Amino acid sequence: MLVRRFTIVCLLMSLFGMVFAILVAEAGRPARSSGMADTCRLDCVNHFDP
Repeated sequence: MLVRRFTIVCLLMSLFGMVFAILVAEAGRPARSSGMADTCRLDCVNHFDP
């Protein structure tokens, strides 16, 4: 009985830990600026055309 409770608690804690890790990783990401990345990439490609 104790082993079953321990297993359930461990599974719940690992699930909570994964969700918390995902939230922390998303919060730590820098915000994307859609305009600048596309403009720079296209500008760099056009710069090397003969």
